[in-house]
Amino acid sequence: MKKRVVGAVTAMAISSLYSHASGLDEANPSESSFWGKLGFAYQFQDENRKSDADFSDKENNAFSSSVVLGVSKDIGYGLAITAEVAGWSDLGLDIADKGRVDSSDSTSAEISEGYLSYKSANTSIKAGRQALSPDISPWAWTDTTAGVKDWTYDGISIVNSTLENTDIVAAWVVQGSRDSSQLQKVADNSGMFLLTVLNRSIENTTITLNANYIPDSEMNILTGMTTMKADTWSLWATVVGAQGDIGWGVETAYVDGDVKGWDSTYGIVAKLSGKWESLFVELRAGYINDGDYRLAMAGAGTGVEDSSFWTDTYDISGDTYGAEQLSIQARVKYAVGEGSLYGLLGYWDFDEHPKWGDEKSAWNMQAGYKFRIYDIDAKLEYRYRDFDYYSSDSRSRQRIRIEAYYKF
Repeated sequence: MKKRVVGAVTAMAISSLYSHASGLDEANPSESSFWGKLGFAYQFQDENRKSDADFSDKENNAFSSSVVLGVSKDIGYGLAITAEVAGWSDLGLDIADKGRVDSSDSTSAEISEGYLSYKSANTSIKAGRQALSPDISPWAWTDTTAGVKDWTYDGISIVNSTLENTDIVAAWVVQGSRDSSQLQKVADNSGMFLLTVLNRSIENTTITLNANYIPDSEMNILTGMTTMKADTWSLWATVVGAQGDIGWGVETAYVDGDVKGWDSTYGIVAKLSGKWESLFVELRAGYINDGDYRLAMAGAGTGVEDSSFWTDTYDISGDTYGAEQLSIQARVKYAVGEGSLYGLLGYWDFDEHPKWGDEKSAWNMQAGYKFRIYDIDAKLEYRYRDFDYYSSDSRSRQRIRIEAYYKF
């Protein structure tokens, strides 16, 4: 069952929003449907600040084979049940010391989704463990690593489309799968309250407004500096649209809480894209102030690497705080047969580091090739990052990733 549909070029900038607006994945499946995926992911890594961290050292590499099985069943009266299980293993291969799905657990399994859904004419409801899209939940969302969903959530979500060209999403969630003390954990007891409104009244344009509230957040989750608890909240707004082959968008984010002496964090980022036959190019530019809160927090699927702030990649922007920063990023994709070549180049400038005081900067690049062969989706990717924000000296890191999956 395909859970995301990308439309034509005209809808390029708004398709990811619209595909999730009707129910955080389809809330009313066909009478009975089954899906699955199996494959593997292998990551090599080299880091200049670690003497044993080069591509040839298995201690620094990660590997996982994975299997995902899911089923949805319509049980009548608008009700349906959906379940998905995922398992991963290193297969006993002596090629990496870490799992790619979960670095601390090379062989395991979990229930990634399991919910009861109801759909009427204008309302969809989900109750149970579910995935969240960053388009409707930018502060706590679900990413995928090595074919397995990261951080799905237990709770209830409601989508109503009574108003013309408008979807209203309300939810309460706590972290479900892979519950741990990592940075992305939503507070266990109080959870997160979410309200999102998406409006498409303007032709080829989607406006999204989002508000989130977490009572008694564990503040080590937000900053890594203290274990105090405090109420925290965030506001996000995006406008994305397209005119012919040209796409554009603006995103703003605001995060605050009731920690005495802490300043709020806010950011704004814009993007402009164009498509010419097989070539797609996009430019992004952003600003974040020197607030004390992260934009990437509270379960934000960034566990893998980034927040939903548009210029955030590889722990930069949304995951940094305490310094004013400017960022610029260029992305390119070129279609080749059934696959595509793609690349990314980004640069960040920080006014100062809160500890070392010197002006800091970072840049990163990415180049890869996605292709399909014999019904197998595969990817070969190279990543590089040079980042001296977290320490007094430069820290560079290279990664090579190889992935392949068969979907059914």
